[in-house]
This record gives sequence, C-alpha cells and structure tokens, in this order.
Amino acid sequence: MLTVIVQVHVVEEGIQAFREASVQNARASRKEPGIARFDVVQRSDDPARFVLIEVYRNAGAPGLHKQTAHYQAWRDAVAHLMASPRVSHQFEDVD
Repeated sequence: MLTVIVQVHVVEEGIQAFREASVQNARASRKEPGIARFDVVQRSDDPARFVLIEVYRNAGAPGLHKQTAHYQAWRDAVAHLMASPRVSHQFEDVD
C-alpha cells in the first residue's frame, strides 16, 4: 500500500468550488481498482485548507489515477482555486 497525503490551500472565494470538485473526484476515484481509500477533509478552524488522503494498492496506481478523466477534470477545475501550489508526501506501510 502507498498513501499519498496532499495538502491544499484554497483561495477564500474558491472554497465551495474546490470542495465540490474534490468530492466528485473522490467518489469517482474510489471506484478505481487501484485505490483502496480516497478521502477529502477540510480544516474546521481554517476552511480554506484541505487534505486529500489517497491510499493506493500498489506503486503503479497513482500514475493510472492521473490518467483518468475524473482526475484530469478535477485538476483543471481547481488549478485556479489554489492560493499556493499543493504539497504532497508519499508514505509506505510499515506494518
């Protein structure tokens, strides 16, 4: 398993649009065979900050995910909504 944590800071006026696009992407992503889990969470004390928690079944799954129409639609829809570039980190299971 490979877990990718993506931190996103969204412009204030783009919060709702980012949330809607991200939920739509997450729902479609969960149907991919290479994805075990895909969550979108929003900070309660700073609604402009989101975290995407993506759990892939293998190392090749993220690349396949980025080829899907729903990912590409999400990427294009949210690009202008980000206050700063998104930051992602990859983690491997230790147990």
